[in-house]
Amino acid sequence: MAMKWEKVEPNTGVIEVEVAAERFSAALDQAFKKVVRTITIPGFRKGKAPRKVFESRYGVQSLYQDALDIVVPGAYSDAVMEAQIEPVDRPKIDVLQIEAGKPLLFKATVTLKPEVELGDYINVSYEDKTFAITDDMLNAELQRLRSGHSELHVLEDGEAESGDLVVMDFVGSVNGEEFEGGEAENYQLEIGSNTFVPGFEDQLMGIKAGEDREITITFPEEYHVKSLAGQEAVFKIHIHDIKRKVLPELDDEFVKDISEFETLDELKADLRVQMEKEAERQREQYIEDQLVAKVVENATVNIPSVMIEEEITMQLNEFGSRLEQQGIPLDAYREFTGTTEEELRDQFRAEAERRVKSALVLDAVAKNEGIVVTLEEVEQELRNMALTAGLDIDRVRQIVGQNDPNLMGIKRHILTHKTVHFLVEHSTGV
Repeated sequence: MAMKWEKVEPNTGVIEVEVAAERFSAALDQAFKKVVRTITIPGFRKGKAPRKVFESRYGVQSLYQDALDIVVPGAYSDAVMEAQIEPVDRPKIDVLQIEAGKPLLFKATVTLKPEVELGDYINVSYEDKTFAITDDMLNAELQRLRSGHSELHVLEDGEAESGDLVVMDFVGSVNGEEFEGGEAENYQLEIGSNTFVPGFEDQLMGIKAGEDREITITFPEEYHVKSLAGQEAVFKIHIHDIKRKVLPELDDEFVKDISEFETLDELKADLRVQMEKEAERQREQYIEDQLVAKVVENATVNIPSVMIEEEITMQLNEFGSRLEQQGIPLDAYREFTGTTEEELRDQFRAEAERRVKSALVLDAVAKNEGIVVTLEEVEQELRNMALTAGLDIDRVRQIVGQNDPNLMGIKRHILTHKTVHFLVEHSTGV
């Protein structure tokens, strides 16, 4: 096989490939064996017609497309490796010559991974910050633990307060017309959770079980349902029940029930240690985010639009998966919010551009500094995954290998981590 590579634009190039006549003939043979099984020629059983009979009836040209499908992918991959280029999209293939007994000639127009012009990335300064753990933060965590082990008691008499759970029916209307998504039965809402439109939960304060109430709210101007944005709505509400959280006493007995510790002081000491570790992780992340943002800002790169669109698609799929977990199909979400597919994609565009540029710049830093991923590091990452998931490492390899046979995702994760660590090691704190 012979090939010629030419870069015609910053992110575009053309490979002209010549596939030897013998290799193309072998592809024609494979194509014939595939096609002949699907046709019937008078006088021959299906799949048993000789090649010459087939070609006299249908012509050798009828085998060309199947032969191209067989030979071009491999020839293209070989040419890419020889040219030492990194395409980021499917190539556009144009056949220049195709004839039995002659070499196959085709050209592939490819979109390339862009070159990054790095700016300053050594001794970049960052602002340090201490994430201190206060007594108030520790007490808030203790209250969260109490709340997580609380019991709900139906309030037989009394008025709803912040933190109470109300079970209600409601119907909403705008200008006297009920609107889609504005009604529900036996809906449970925690007052003070800020789940509903601002003003809704405040007007439930003081309500009693069995009471009917009419409340008026105004949807925010930026509300996600465009037809309701800025509109005044009236909700007719009926309260079935009010449930109040009863928290356990914060004492040694409570601590024994929920943990391996014997006393409240022991639990507090352990919580403080864990919170301080988390605070240090937050500090490290704060520093890393600053450095990556500055290094990316200092770099120049012309990103092909296809890379942005692929990243948007990936983010959109992740968003759709999260919605599905809540029982909301993506199409239903778009219909409910009145958002077109293109408008939804545009919402992810800025973040997609940031992610793609960050990945490209960090890759360029790694290449410039000779940062690589070793087999030992991949193995250690697999062990860490197995430990976290509580699985055997061979099972983790099997699970990961099903979706990522070459472990490229894990390697990329390790490389990114090592590169960011390099930036931190060679930075200056202020």
